[in-house]
Amino acid sequence: MASTKKLLDGFKRFQQQYFGDDNHLYQSMKDGQPAKTLMIACCDSRVDPAILTSCDPGDLFIVRNVANLVPPCESGGHYHGTSAALEFAVNGLEVENIIIMGHANCGGIKALWEDDGTVRSQFIHPWVSIANTAKEWVKQTLSNASPEEQIKACEQRAILQSLANLMTFSCIRERVENGTLSLHGWYFDISAGELFFFNSKTGSFLPVSAKQ
Repeated sequence: MASTKKLLDGFKRFQQQYFGDDNHLYQSMKDGQPAKTLMIACCDSRVDPAILTSCDPGDLFIVRNVANLVPPCESGGHYHGTSAALEFAVNGLEVENIIIMGHANCGGIKALWEDDGTVRSQFIHPWVSIANTAKEWVKQTLSNASPEEQIKACEQRAILQSLANLMTFSCIRERVENGTLSLHGWYFDISAGELFFFNSKTGSFLPVSAKQ
C-alpha cells in the first residue's frame, strides 16, 4: 500500500528524472501538450494506462472513470466530465487515436452485471447502466456460458458499446469518416498479463501478438 511518504519520494525521483540535468521533455511541453492519443480507461488502481504502455509524460491524454465507459452524446442538464474531455481531446488537441481500454475483474462491470434493481448505489449503478445493452446482449447470446465467461464477455462488450457511443459525437464521427481519427478497443487481462485488441474483421478480441 502506498503511503504518502512513498508518494513524495516517488515525486522526488520524477523531479530528478524530468527536471534535473535533462529537462528537455518538459521544456518542450511548457506551452502545451503534444498528446495525439486519447485513452479512456478505468479508475482501477491496477490498470494505469501510462504504466501499461510505458509512455512518457505528454504521450497520452487520459480519461479515467468507473468501467472505462463513454456515455452517448446528449445535452441534458447534467455534468459531462467525460464528454468535455472528449471534446477537448478531439477539437483542441486534434488527437489521431481514441482507445477504450477495459480490463478483467472490473468492479464497475460487476456492479452492472449483478444489478437486479433491488439494491442500487447513488452514483455507480446509474453510471454503469450506460453499458446495459452489453449486459443484455451477453444474457441473450451466452445464456449457457459459465458465470466467468459471461462477465468477461460483458467487460468486452461494454468496450464495444463505448466505441459505438463515441460515434454519437459529431466531432468524432466526422473525423472518423474522413480518416483523420481512428477508434480502438483494448482489453487487459490482469491475471494473464495479456493485452487484447478488438479486430473488427473477426468481431473478436485478439492478443496483441496477432498484430505482429
